[in-house]
Amino acid sequence: MLAAYFYANLTPVISWGPGANYRNVSVRTTVNITQSYPEILNMSCSNSSITLNAGTTKTVSCLVQIRDFNGGDTINNTNMTFYFFQNASSDPNDNNTHYSNSTCSEGTADGYLVNWTCSVDLWYYAVNGTWRANATVKDDYNLTTHSYTNTTVYPLYALNVTDVINFGDLAVGDTTADADLKQANVTNLGNMRINVSVYAYAGNDELTGAGYAMFCSVRNITLPNERYSLSAADTYSAMSSITGSTVTIPDLTIQKQTIPSTYVLNTTYWALHVNASSNPFGVCNGTVVFNAETP
Repeated sequence: MLAAYFYANLTPVISWGPGANYRNVSVRTTVNITQSYPEILNMSCSNSSITLNAGTTKTVSCLVQIRDFNGGDTINNTNMTFYFFQNASSDPNDNNTHYSNSTCSEGTADGYLVNWTCSVDLWYYAVNGTWRANATVKDDYNLTTHSYTNTTVYPLYALNVTDVINFGDLAVGDTTADADLKQANVTNLGNMRINVSVYAYAGNDELTGAGYAMFCSVRNITLPNERYSLSAADTYSAMSSITGSTVTIPDLTIQKQTIPSTYVLNTTYWALHVNASSNPFGVCNGTVVFNAETP
């Protein structure tokens, strides 16, 4: 506000501002901000809780929503680390605890906004618990920002077993030779230490095959005549008979895998006696069910 004041000699004095005689003067300030830091508005992963895929990988995809007042198209790189929360973002990659993606995918910018997508393929033996997805964004002016979100990897109890236990050719009354026990390898395909239980039924239908080990072209083989052991040195008489209900195999514990392409497995040994009491004949088929159990 422009104000005029007069002293006794009637000389006018001009000042700018609310106060008289230049005691208060307002000065306008100005600057032009040419660069600003990018901002991560939100970060979310498609799998807030992750159930891994037995024996293979599970893709975890995270969306990073970004704003940059220089323009969304000035974002030139987004990368992500995905790691177990007890580790650090800067740790080296390890299939058990740490993954990274330095080439995330850019979406189409819309003014100040742009979305980037970062994905990692998590191996089935990655440890269970809380994991952190940590994204870092960089623009054309080398200004960076980062943000993170947490997710949970569930325990995975899983196994795989040799496809077929083939006892070969046997006559009625024969028993698998002690020196020729059949092997069934049990491989841990999860991220937890497991115990293993087994049960059996005849044919391929659990309801109709209950109570038998195998259905044959003629008659059947009963459950007590199919047996298993953890030792290749056991004789048939020392082995355990399979039953129609779940039984945990004593001392069969399989650790989780920790090294790429190095599977962790244990071997079971099997034998069969063809019982004369039922006098079966022809091709016989049955099913043995292996279950991964919590130790």
